[in-house]
Amino acid sequence: MLDTETKRRIDTARDILVGKVPDPKSQVEQITIALIYKFMDDMDAEAEELGGQRTFFSGEFARFGWAQLMDVSLGGNETLMRYSEALEKMKENPNIPDLFRNIFRNVFLPYRDPETLKSFLKVINDFTYDHSERLGDAFEYLLSVMDSQGAAGQFRTPRHIIDFMVELIDPQKNDRVLDPACGTAGFLISAFKHILKTAREADQTLTPDEKTRLMQNFTGYDISPDMVRLSRVNLYLHGFQTPNIHEYDTLTSDERWNESADVILANPPFMSPSGGGIRPHKRFSVESNRSEVLFVDYIMEHLTVAGRAAVIVPEGIIFQSGKAYKALRKMLVENDYLVGVISLPAGVFNPYSGVKTSILWLDRSLAKKTDSIIFAKIESDGFDLRAQRKPNSKNELPKMLESLSLQKKQLFIESQNNNLILVPKVKISVSGEYNLSSDRYKVIPLNNKNYEFDELGQLCQFEYGKPLKEDNRVIGEYPVFGSNGVVGFHNEFIVESPFIVVGRKGSAGEVHFSKKNGYPIDTTFFIKQFNEQKIRLDYLFIILKSLNLKETNTQSGVPGLNRNDAYKIKIPVPPLENQQELVSEIESYQKIIDGARMIVENYRPRIEIDPSWENKNLGNISNFIDYRGISPRKTGNGVTLITAKNVRMGFIQKEPAEYIDDYDAWTTRGIPQKGDILFTTEAPLGNVAIIETEEKIAIGQRLIAIHCNPEIVESKYLGVALMSDQIQSEISKRSTGSTVKGILARYLKEIPIPIPPLNDQKMIVDGYEKEQMFIFNTKQIISHYEQKIRDRVSKIWGE
Repeated sequence: MLDTETKRRIDTARDILVGKVPDPKSQVEQITIALIYKFMDDMDAEAEELGGQRTFFSGEFARFGWAQLMDVSLGGNETLMRYSEALEKMKENPNIPDLFRNIFRNVFLPYRDPETLKSFLKVINDFTYDHSERLGDAFEYLLSVMDSQGAAGQFRTPRHIIDFMVELIDPQKNDRVLDPACGTAGFLISAFKHILKTAREADQTLTPDEKTRLMQNFTGYDISPDMVRLSRVNLYLHGFQTPNIHEYDTLTSDERWNESADVILANPPFMSPSGGGIRPHKRFSVESNRSEVLFVDYIMEHLTVAGRAAVIVPEGIIFQSGKAYKALRKMLVENDYLVGVISLPAGVFNPYSGVKTSILWLDRSLAKKTDSIIFAKIESDGFDLRAQRKPNSKNELPKMLESLSLQKKQLFIESQNNNLILVPKVKISVSGEYNLSSDRYKVIPLNNKNYEFDELGQLCQFEYGKPLKEDNRVIGEYPVFGSNGVVGFHNEFIVESPFIVVGRKGSAGEVHFSKKNGYPIDTTFFIKQFNEQKIRLDYLFIILKSLNLKETNTQSGVPGLNRNDAYKIKIPVPPLENQQELVSEIESYQKIIDGARMIVENYRPRIEIDPSWENKNLGNISNFIDYRGISPRKTGNGVTLITAKNVRMGFIQKEPAEYIDDYDAWTTRGIPQKGDILFTTEAPLGNVAIIETEEKIAIGQRLIAIHCNPEIVESKYLGVALMSDQIQSEISKRSTGSTVKGILARYLKEIPIPIPPLNDQKMIVDGYEKEQMFIFNTKQIISHYEQKIRDRVSKIWGE
């Protein structure tokens, strides 16, 4: 941390120079050069104290040593001449590293006033470097006085913020670390120290060779020659003999585009130059001339497959609605880069700028393992937010770092930290804005007592659909609704979309939401009129679905739903904004459910048939057990009866369960065994499942049990074959019936089955079982998001 005395000395040096060197940038250069000069002499003095010899100021350059410059016997003009000559000749000094010779290249003294120089050198003489970090402190403070930095959107990152970001990303000794806008190399130095500290704490202190290799993994770019100079010196002072810092325009040059990094840490420029902004090369994914957009794009695209990054960004990145900003945020979320957004206090960059900033936390490996993004808010960083930035006792950084580290380990869990929330990615993406402002996703608890509960009758009206007789139903483009959804189409519509359909008779209480113009019929209510000032129609639909409307009828003996009873139900009515957020969240979950169901419902195994395989009719490789047409005596207990409604494609669903108590009499046609294949002969036709249990079961209506000849075909292979697209097509061709499709047993026996060798059958089954694992996981996704919907709706009711 910059101490008061160092700051005071820098300010004094500037005050001395300001009359002769009015440009702040030139002041910084003169102070920088003098500090480096003094530091080289300090290193020589330290070497002498340890019994060694002077290195930098030796031989013919010994006369330029700092002690010779400060010799009180020298007159003002002599000091001026010697210092001026030293600056001009230092680039030729063979005793100093190339780094320092390059620093002194093109350096000169811009004034010829002996008294000014004497006063200036006296201030520099007061600097002593018992630790090289003090020079880094001085450099960082120097940046703050350069007005040009703020104008270019470049602001010095406070060291405690740098260290927080480094701790969060946790660079390791084999990581390649990059800062594409490195300034004075603060991030690189902090990352280097972090790695050394981690090794020490693990009793794995790095050897000199390991440390040398480690330093080779650090790279920095900066467009400014002055910044490159400062960062090289800063790294050198921390042990980097050949700092890997390049004068490079990250946004307009693509010479280093193919280089990547495991860790990227950066506080890139926030603003674009006047006169049209940046003119970037064409390799960026997001088209923009805004530097903050391009830098984040660059960082994303240059992370390795398991790379991670922390980058400071202005608020524009977080929520601005411009095309480039939205495209960038979409990439961050959808392409599995972003894991967290950490909001910083608005004054964290004082005294240089009051701009509001956040940290984007990227981790390509972690982002793939979670469906949420962390939003964290730091309200105090240990300093007040006024220009002076005086220390105080309110520092949330350690606690937040602890919370975020725990999130990393446990793959995002609900946190006890009130300033940390988890937001599903689907909720962020649903609007298409990909807004990354945490305030947008903070939901006031929906069981809050401030929320009203209003009677349904005060919010909407149930209307009768126009009666439509059977002979008036015609083919058309407008759906006709019944209690269970669409039951036909008509060529005109009664109700303009959107509207809610509620079952009145039959399946009373069934609720559907239509976004198409429709023709409700007399078995339904529909809701079109509602209080738009208090409730959204799509929110009302969610609430109605959560109600058990079938049980609201208070009129005994009257079937169906009575709307007057429904009107008395009180429902929660949060503010419209909260309703919209809830609808967006639930709709995003439902899209995932619908997509997953499409996969499950349309999945059929496919067998790559080898022409050399022999085809055998199903009846020649198996026996049928057929109980169709016989009705068992059902009871509330006994042996489980499996009927066609229990057989789904690929599995047996035990619920709803039925039982029989005349099992012995019932099984005279045959006893189904483990490994037998159950086949539905109608409604729905062609479902296939294998009996996986040793328990007694009975088979019933519209089912055939197929028992394989094991010498020819394995039952699992035959089951896969019967489920395949090829065989299902053959089944459909042989089916009969206009209203209800079915297949007779004799036609089923004629279906040709390709029979590969038994070893090939086993390989096909293995492949199917792998696909089944994917289908199982997809079903788990459906179950997971259905539960999320239930949980979310429960919160509305305060449950």
